[in-house]
Amino acid sequence: MSQGISKKLQDEVDKFKQAQKEYHKALNKRQQLDGQLNENTTVKEELDLLKAENDVYKLIGPVLVKQDLEEAKQNIAKRMSYISSELKRTDDLISTLDKKQETLRANLEKLQQTFQQQQQQQQQRKTKA
Repeated sequence: MSQGISKKLQDEVDKFKQAQKEYHKALNKRQQLDGQLNENTTVKEELDLLKAENDVYKLIGPVLVKQDLEEAKQNIAKRMSYISSELKRTDDLISTLDKKQETLRANLEKLQQTFQQQQQQQQQRKTKA
């Protein structure tokens, strides 16, 4: 009987560890997206300072290619919109994974208590015998 709970306990620990890995992966992705959004915000602010007659260049591989200011602004706006939607999706995932971890943690605690109670009962039986 104790081995059954021990197996369940190990399975729950494995599930919890996997949930933690997924959570940290999502956090890393969120940090990366946040950095990209900040970078693009800075670029947008710089583009907003320019006048229509100013030249804007885009780096494509090893070459700087002249780009229309309005086109550059639109590209940045689209990129920022995409990053923002990815951030929202990642935040939702983090929230879901957080709830999953809490559930798994509660299950682990219950199983640990049950396991400890059984261990104590077995010890008591051995001392009585």
